[in-house]
Amino acid sequence: MKALFWIGLAVLILGFVSLVLPIPRNQRQGIEAGGMSIGVEVRTEERVSPILSAVMILGGAGLMIAGKRRD
Repeated sequence: MKALFWIGLAVLILGFVSLVLPIPRNQRQGIEAGGMSIGVEVRTEERVSPILSAVMILGGAGLMIAGKRRD
């Protein structure tokens, strides 16, 4: 099952990337009155939980091993 191996590889890579890269998030807060608006845009960068990243890495490795054993 090569498909299982490739899916596992993709999950493994996403697990490693989630450890390094933060996820950007933009929020706009403001007041609108008539034709005028006053607002502030706040940008935050959130990281994925290291536990979730570890689960993705281990799950991806497990899928890769399962995909190799079926060949």
